[in-house]
Amino acid sequence: MSRTYDLVLEPDLPPVDYPFPHLPANENLWIFGYGSLMWRPGFDHLGIEDAQLFGYHRAFCVTSIVHRGTPERPGLVLGLDRGGSCRGKAILCPAAIREPVIDYLYRREMVTRVYVPKLARVRLAKTGEMVQALTFVADPSHEQYCASPPVEEAARIISAASGRGGPNVDYLQSTIEHLDEFGISDGPLHRIAALCSLLSGR
Repeated sequence: MSRTYDLVLEPDLPPVDYPFPHLPANENLWIFGYGSLMWRPGFDHLGIEDAQLFGYHRAFCVTSIVHRGTPERPGLVLGLDRGGSCRGKAILCPAAIREPVIDYLYRREMVTRVYVPKLARVRLAKTGEMVQALTFVADPSHEQYCASPPVEEAARIISAASGRGGPNVDYLQSTIEHLDEFGISDGPLHRIAALCSLLSGR
């Protein structure tokens, strides 16, 4: 392996003081991605498989005040909210680099701690096997949690917001393009995108 994990992707992220999950010794670790981790994991792995996570669904339930918005005009980004299920990707991290990869993911996902790590049930699409996977779910008690506004409100927010990472609508469009590429259907995101186009007059 040429590297173990890639902090070049997020060079200014500090370490996060949060306990690591209790894991069996010397075992590879499945990590579930529902957003950018699916196409930009940032660490070496043993493979990526289609998978479905149970108990949570993908939703615009997190406000963004840095990357896709500002404190004055927050944007919206995706999180895993309680209920339902979510199609995504399961990424197999080698046991030998498990700890540095978890450290990297904590830096990447938990800067403001609106996301929290959780071991969740995931079904691998290829074999039907059920496995435990590390993922990051939205914390309903956090001030950035916003409980999935209606699609009309989400479109209004996303159309108007922009942050350090660029316009919020670009984040939405990039996510949809990757989900479409993977064959993952997400009707609510397409409806929000259509409304954003109407609002911008495209």
